[in-house]
Amino acid sequence: MADFNTIDDLDLNGKVVLVRVDVNVPVESGQVTDATRIEKIVPTVRDIQAKGGIPVLLAHFDRPKGKRVDAMSLKVVLPALEAALGQPVKFAEEAIGGPAKRVVADLKPGDVALLENTRFYPGEEENDPTFAASLAALGQAYVNDAFSAAHRAHASTEGLARLLPAAAGRLMEAELKALDAALGNPQRPVVAVVGGAKVSTKLDLLGNLIEKVDHLVIGGGMANTFLVAQGIEVGKSLAERDMAETAREILTKAQSGGCTIHLPVDVVVAREFKAGADSETVAADACPADAMILDAGPQTVEAIRAVFEASRTLIWNGPLGAFEIAPFDAATNAAAAEAARLTREGKLISVAGGGDTVAALNKAGVAGDFTFISTAGGAFLEWMEGKELPGVAALQKH
Repeated sequence: MADFNTIDDLDLNGKVVLVRVDVNVPVESGQVTDATRIEKIVPTVRDIQAKGGIPVLLAHFDRPKGKRVDAMSLKVVLPALEAALGQPVKFAEEAIGGPAKRVVADLKPGDVALLENTRFYPGEEENDPTFAASLAALGQAYVNDAFSAAHRAHASTEGLARLLPAAAGRLMEAELKALDAALGNPQRPVVAVVGGAKVSTKLDLLGNLIEKVDHLVIGGGMANTFLVAQGIEVGKSLAERDMAETAREILTKAQSGGCTIHLPVDVVVAREFKAGADSETVAADACPADAMILDAGPQTVEAIRAVFEASRTLIWNGPLGAFEIAPFDAATNAAAAEAARLTREGKLISVAGGGDTVAALNKAGVAGDFTFISTAGGAFLEWMEGKELPGVAALQKH
């Protein structure tokens, strides 16, 4: 991974520091229901203050598409932000222009301000140089702490980094170091677990991983497509039959590239998809015509455990079965517990990301044991696909 600046590399004393954060949190009835993302930016804000800088936070909220939408004002996150920081936060009703300039001009060392939703302006998502320059005029340094928005080339994620001395915040720094340890310069062997419903949505991901990892475990509905590609009947299971040829190509490429693909050897099937439905475990090639595959079976889990045991680095994206409903969460829970145990014992570096993955690991009660869990959905996926992330590229030392 290319070298990038951190807060430690910038002189921030007496300077207004524009800090791109992700506080796009769930809200119900005007109240923040999960402040995790807000809490994660606290170390960055504190460290900027410790260096004599005055943090001015930039963020988006929801998708107003370049127009002012009162229901999407960042005002809604202020109480949660103040609670997390333990201090008042000044709010500017605009992200640029007079209102923003007045709030920033009144700031003293120790203060924090939040500017209004950057996506209220069409120039944000267009990465318009004039809008970026209007933001840049408010401060003397820029810190990006929003890895989750780093796959977007927006004015506040990419444009600003070209106009001011720029660095990664603590959360961004942790994310980049964890990702480098997982795919950039990993301890081998590396195993990747890729689950989820569809092969078609993860083609770029699979194509990149088979060139970078030693073992690839495929689970969820995707695995059914690979079984179909090998001529195995999967009954009424979710499978993309039109992707069979693509799946065969992936299997061939992996074989010639020295990557071992692991598919289910046994599966849990049921006639209906509901909690507590009658289910049975059968061989992967013995799914009854009137049943559907909803999870990997115990023999498959044992095989995955053995791969984890023999590996030094794990990257995980997607569940192994229909984890939302018991008993079809058993394989995901068991494999996650094994990854957590090996991580606790110092035998495995484990990095996971993606919405369903984080939900599954939280449900399994092991999220806290993984080396690193990325809360960045799209950015984590694009990084796994081997794509350059504009917001990260802009922070690299030249």
